[in-house]
Amino acid sequence: MKFSLYYSRKIAFSKDNRNNLSRIIIFIGRLSVALGIIVSLITVCTGLGAKKAIKERIADFNGHITVKAQETDNSYNSPKLHLQNFQYEEIKNTPAIASVQSYAMISGIMRNEKSFDGVVYKGVGKDFDRKRFEKFIVAGSCPQYDEKGYNNQIVISHKIATDLGLNVKDSIVSIFSKEDQRPVYRKFEVAGIYKTDIKLLDDLFVIGDINQVRKILDMDKKDIGGVDIYLHNIDEIDKIYPQIKNLIGSKNYAEKATDIFPQINDWVNIFDTNIGLIIFIMLVVVVINIIMVLLILIIERTNSIGILKTLGATNFQIRSIFIHYTLLIMIPGLIVGNLIGLGLLLLQKYLGIISLNPDNYFISVVPVDLNGLYILAISSGILLIAAVSMILPSYLISKISPVKSIKYN
Repeated sequence: MKFSLYYSRKIAFSKDNRNNLSRIIIFIGRLSVALGIIVSLITVCTGLGAKKAIKERIADFNGHITVKAQETDNSYNSPKLHLQNFQYEEIKNTPAIASVQSYAMISGIMRNEKSFDGVVYKGVGKDFDRKRFEKFIVAGSCPQYDEKGYNNQIVISHKIATDLGLNVKDSIVSIFSKEDQRPVYRKFEVAGIYKTDIKLLDDLFVIGDINQVRKILDMDKKDIGGVDIYLHNIDEIDKIYPQIKNLIGSKNYAEKATDIFPQINDWVNIFDTNIGLIIFIMLVVVVINIIMVLLILIIERTNSIGILKTLGATNFQIRSIFIHYTLLIMIPGLIVGNLIGLGLLLLQKYLGIISLNPDNYFISVVPVDLNGLYILAISSGILLIAAVSMILPSYLISKISPVKSIKYN
């Protein structure tokens, strides 16, 4: 064992530290480290958790990648997807892709005696990923759309249900229009109510049978308006996107979920700036406190430094002793900070104690992403940066004269 590490351990765990100024200094150092760890863990795990939750909600509703016809305009009415050169089976069999579902959309109005709402009716078929969608269901259930006949059951958002005063099994009349033709009326039964907390989705979308859209828009029974593609891992979206573009034909185009709602994506990206800023501030606070602890410990043990120099210890060895000493002081702070930080995060993850306004944050509960790599990186990063930052202040030891320091009280 190296001399510097051995000596630093001896003074770190010495009983003398309990009865002098060292006790207060050590407490301050450990407290600053623990607070830095707690704040950093909460910031990273909740910030990244919020980013992931918002992206996944948008993607799980609309598809990670959506394929549409080039003729698609600003309206919600779906033109027919060009199936020529559209390599559906190759897309479906791509290892990174979890599922593929077809859809067709049309805009309309839902009304009853109480009120009315503008809606977008998204028709889905037998390949509808019901399991993925069921996480949003808050009342009733999601129907099975087998494309046999015309299913009049729909799933509406909690927002639309509240506006129109609807409950499960209630009926509602919808009005759809086509160019240069009379409005088309349809009567639907509410089978389920969903809630994504994404205002841009909850304000508009109704899920129903794709055959209803085909009939209103005069489509053939095999025509579709688009395809939603779901990946096993949303983080691979940028990698898979170019492959999808090569399989959809020249008359169609693909769009990533992050591009469909750019305003939400831009807002989510602000999390990176906020996380970086908070961690930087906490690092500065921790480093300043640790340097202060180091300097006070050096001054307090000036007499010991003089004795060590008299016995032949080099400045480098003595600097190493105090750097190791200070790092050993930090370790209990790291452990306590991790225990408290992870404890608070686990409480939030499983109990959802802190809630948010979904109109402002797109989520109703603060999400937590407990990524072991980030947790390890925070602790090791703070420890490493603190160690490096102590190198320069430790040079104060070289200025201490052995003769004068031995007389120092």
